[in-house]
Amino acid sequence: MEANLGLHFWLTEWNRSPSIYIGIALIIGLYLYAVGPLRRKYHLADSVKRSQVITFVSGMLIIFLAIASPLDELGDEYLFSAHMVQHILITVVGPPLLLLGTPGWLIQPLLRDRTLLRIGKMLTYPAVAFFLFNVDFWLWHAPPLYNATLSNENLHIFEHMLFMVTATIYWWPVFSPVEEGLPHLSLGGQILYIFLGGMPSVALGAGLTFSSPLYAPYIQQTVRAWGISPAIDQQLGGLIMWVPLNIAYIVVVSILFIRWMQLQDARQRTQEARMDEEDESEELEEVEGNVEIS
Repeated sequence: MEANLGLHFWLTEWNRSPSIYIGIALIIGLYLYAVGPLRRKYHLADSVKRSQVITFVSGMLIIFLAIASPLDELGDEYLFSAHMVQHILITVVGPPLLLLGTPGWLIQPLLRDRTLLRIGKMLTYPAVAFFLFNVDFWLWHAPPLYNATLSNENLHIFEHMLFMVTATIYWWPVFSPVEEGLPHLSLGGQILYIFLGGMPSVALGAGLTFSSPLYAPYIQQTVRAWGISPAIDQQLGGLIMWVPLNIAYIVVVSILFIRWMQLQDARQRTQEARMDEEDESEELEEVEGNVEIS
């Protein structure tokens, strides 16, 4: 039997849980208050970039669409592959936008507390951040835990919250809003970090692609979305985690590499200009010396 996933499904199957709407609205509201009235009241900064505000709000809206739109229902009830799209949105797309949209001066006052600074340094240390996110991501895709999240809504909510928290920690060494206090990798370090970051998802995606169906709720579902079988669905989910996810990593690495090349070029130009100035200075000294001798 095939599920009816027409226009009516996409218009009506939104998650109506008040906690989602209240939570998203509260976070956006607190952010706008912090970069607006709070910034002016305590003279935290002269202004805030409009692009940062747009970036932060966009990140929150992407997370909202991932967990509240019909994509959530499609992933929970019918397609493992749709669930993988949701997971990518809340771990690889949303958190980096939130970090890029957060001004450093908004975080810096919190780091004056030594306890918070110590905890922050420990969690955002690149090796720790890498380990926390990837272990968490792998763990929740183990069949027993994954199946449990689909039958227990509270556990499912906890899983998604943990995804977003560990993803934010994972992306911090690359997109840290603050230059001092918490670990922030150099451009070369960022390139290596993101390159290595794609490896666990490749391994997990390849494993899911080439293994038999693992997740009981999709196997037992008698109503199919667009006639897709559990085996094909899991292969699609594995490929989504394997290919598009790593394309996102490659795009980030490419941007960072271009920035690194531009920085190296600028340094080279500066060194050449300095050497030219030194050569001109030496030539001028030689001319002045010859004039004095004559």
